[in-house]
Amino acid sequence: MTVYFIGAGPGDPDLITVKGQRLISRCPVCLYAGSLVPEAVVDCAPEGARVMDTAPMALDEIIDEIAKAHAEGQDVARVHSGDPSLYGAIAEQIRRLNALGIPFEIIPGVPAYCAAAAAMGQELTVPEVAQTVILTRTAMKSSSMPEGEDLATLGKSRATLAIHLSVRNLLEVERQLAPLYGADCPVIVAYRVGWPDEMFLRGTLSDIREKVRAEKLTRTALVFVGRVFEETEFPDSALYDAAQPHILRPKRKVAAPA
Repeated sequence: MTVYFIGAGPGDPDLITVKGQRLISRCPVCLYAGSLVPEAVVDCAPEGARVMDTAPMALDEIIDEIAKAHAEGQDVARVHSGDPSLYGAIAEQIRRLNALGIPFEIIPGVPAYCAAAAAMGQELTVPEVAQTVILTRTAMKSSSMPEGEDLATLGKSRATLAIHLSVRNLLEVERQLAPLYGADCPVIVAYRVGWPDEMFLRGTLSDIREKVRAEKLTRTALVFVGRVFEETEFPDSALYDAAQPHILRPKRKVAAPA
């Protein structure tokens, strides 16, 4: 018996991996985070499978269901949104599974920031503009941020920021980042990426809060901040530069004159 933590992707059922879908289709027990994972993702569960939405369940209730499946020798598909390694709340589940001696595997999924960049037709690392992407969040009602991980500290890098769980905290985002990025720095709020009502709101640090308020967005949104979202004049990457030889494209020898 094995518990499979499966990344379902951001919402579009077609963005789950082949491996993840295959495991869901054969597991007799499927526990999925229904607040963020569409039912269509787990529609491939086998006939007669015990399929439960864990959104209204507490952690101990989830572990009890897994322990019950373990006692019956049944594999469990534990389906999370995006990629389980990022704000997936799997660490505390894994800790309890280890204590119970229940084996598990993690199946990666498409993170929301990757799906959002694809939908926007956007590269997040543009030559000489930003070569670093920082994935972070802000503290509101959730657990506090560790020392040194506040936006004012991370923003000193001027990297592209993908800020999770913070669409209701945009005043603080502006307060901490405007002195570092400039009040006119582009901001994109990606709402329900991969869902039918997907939306992208574009603005700046100074005006994005009002735009979000007008659309009444309060959850399930990712906030991007960075100059990569405005730059169109930048040098080509050295990756495909004919003047930059590398191991797969060695420098060509100049033929000797006849």
